[in-house]
Amino acid sequence: MFQNAGIRVDLLPTPGPNLAGEVAARAVDAGCDLILAAGGDGTINEVVNGLVGSRVVFGALPSGTANVLANEIGLAGRPDRAAQQLLESEPVRISAGCVDRDGRARRHFLLMAGVGLDARIVQELDLDLKRKVGKLAYWHGGFKQFGRSMPRFRIAVNGQEYAASFALITRVRNYGGDFEIARRVKITDPDFEVIFTQRHEWSHFLKFVGAVMVNRLHLLESVVVTRAERIEVTAPDDDAVYVQADGEPLGTVPAVIGTIPDALTLLVPKKYLAR
Repeated sequence: MFQNAGIRVDLLPTPGPNLAGEVAARAVDAGCDLILAAGGDGTINEVVNGLVGSRVVFGALPSGTANVLANEIGLAGRPDRAAQQLLESEPVRISAGCVDRDGRARRHFLLMAGVGLDARIVQELDLDLKRKVGKLAYWHGGFKQFGRSMPRFRIAVNGQEYAASFALITRVRNYGGDFEIARRVKITDPDFEVIFTQRHEWSHFLKFVGAVMVNRLHLLESVVVTRAERIEVTAPDDDAVYVQADGEPLGTVPAVIGTIPDALTLLVPKKYLAR
């Protein structure tokens, strides 16, 4: 598709897990003008970590278990059709998210970060099952959480501190490719939509999920929905509270989640930009 459009294309396979970022960084150093990542959310996250701060144009060719970015900006599920859309898309300079933890390298993300329950699901995910059944492995991981105590942590946002059991810090509306939690954010926005629940009972979390499905989340008194550029999360010393970014486990809090302005150039369909 790109070759037919007069673009020279070099295929760069990733030699193993967690190496796509290094491949992307080498391509930047070699003078590439455009980098396309064919894969799911994890592969795209790795590539983004190799591109942040560069001027190279980036686009996603959806494949893999799930591709939230493709769903969010309206790319077709078939790579050939998505490639045609990318040829007609606009390069837009956007912000990226980042997760900072003491003693660990900064991790960038393009889509979302999660703290608490969903991050625990990601942390404990059965990777063999994921290879066999795809996204169903996440539902399986979620059902395994029932009956366990909900994680509890402190979240500081916009000068206030709250107790929470689940927090989503997101730059996209789409969550996991199945439904929307955030409703008012775009990937071209400079900040996050932040959503968290202050209750820790399973009965409340089931209400939370139901409210998401019928677009009534704003009616739950214990749910906070706000906008922010910087969020701090901490937990008691004896509690392991996990954090994830773009579906990749990053370990435990404390962590600071922030934005990086003017981070990378993303190919975005014109239809999405016109919303």
